[in-house]
Amino acid sequence: MIMRIIFIRHAEPDYSIDSLTSRGVDEAYALNKRILKWDKDYDYYCSPQGRAILTCEIGLTDTDKEAEIMTWLKEFDVPVKDCNGTSRIPWDFMPACWTGDEKMLSFDKWMESDIMKTGDVASEYARVTSELDALLAKYGYVRDGRIYRVEEHSDQTIVLFCHMGITFMLLGHLLNISPVSLIHGMCMLPCSLTVLQTEERQPEIASFRTTVVGDITHLHEAGLTPSSMGYFGKVFNG
Repeated sequence: MIMRIIFIRHAEPDYSIDSLTSRGVDEAYALNKRILKWDKDYDYYCSPQGRAILTCEIGLTDTDKEAEIMTWLKEFDVPVKDCNGTSRIPWDFMPACWTGDEKMLSFDKWMESDIMKTGDVASEYARVTSELDALLAKYGYVRDGRIYRVEEHSDQTIVLFCHMGITFMLLGHLLNISPVSLIHGMCMLPCSLTVLQTEERQPEIASFRTTVVGDITHLHEAGLTPSSMGYFGKVFNG
């Protein structure tokens, strides 16, 4: 049996009102057409923030499914001080800033870097990853060090409507990779899907493997031009 996790980043946001732009609404309806083709037995969970909730509500239109709100799926917006002392969320750093610190590149030590220690990153990361592990344990996959013990096999797919930052933090935990490297090395545009599935190379020992990152096939099929939100270059260039 193979268990899957599908992370869905909310559609194009209007951060000023924690909702979606008109284009974001169109993206969510394109997502809905994709979801309508899925197995009806998927389990859905959603961030408590408005932009994720609206994406989820539109995405699940005409299905008989509802998403359970999980407060820990809200955006990972713990402020830190970057190399220049500027307060920012703990992932949008200049390349010379994060690549110059070896701890940032380490799964075991990234939270101990000087930058991350300027905020409550370690405690919040521990909290959200423990919540994810508690959810996975309900499906029979129990975290044990860096792997998951399979106490009960499941072929369930769970879908998490959330945000880019929290997704990368949870991916880092599942893949045993510094989320800093993932955040700066991958891009998840609004309304994109990222998929992981369990793999057992040894009996009763599972690890998660990524099969898709940032897929927006449904947007292309709907004739929508992908949003540029998610490209850090635009942020730093104003």
